[in-house]
Amino acid sequence: MTVLKRLGRRRLPIANKMAVPENDDQASKLEFSLDVPFPSARQAAVALGSLSPDREPRRGGVHKRLTLTGSVLNVKWRADEARVLRVSVNSFLDHLSLVLETMHAFSADVCEDPHVVLGHQPPSAT
Repeated sequence: MTVLKRLGRRRLPIANKMAVPENDDQASKLEFSLDVPFPSARQAAVALGSLSPDREPRRGGVHKRLTLTGSVLNVKWRADEARVLRVSVNSFLDHLSLVLETMHAFSADVCEDPHVVLGHQPPSAT
């Protein structure tokens, strides 16, 4: 299944899949993965930094892992219950939407000049 998201003027395909593990030890676990491509590895890294969860004690039987593969943000969930998985994925998609809107609003800063993102101007060439 492919879902299309808009980032700037480009439409980006977002691939996702859901599966139940075949391993007996994990038979009650549900898994869901989402691959979000970005125009550049830098934008993917900015999104990863914004969306990475703080280290918390495990609550609710859901685990989320975010990784980067080039310019693609990979997200994998494991959960005990479909309801908990759905809530976690929906919450993540809301946050992802906010990050994409923010990146679009500041697209020149994020894409072109890393110094602006870091809060200082590059030294002038003399």
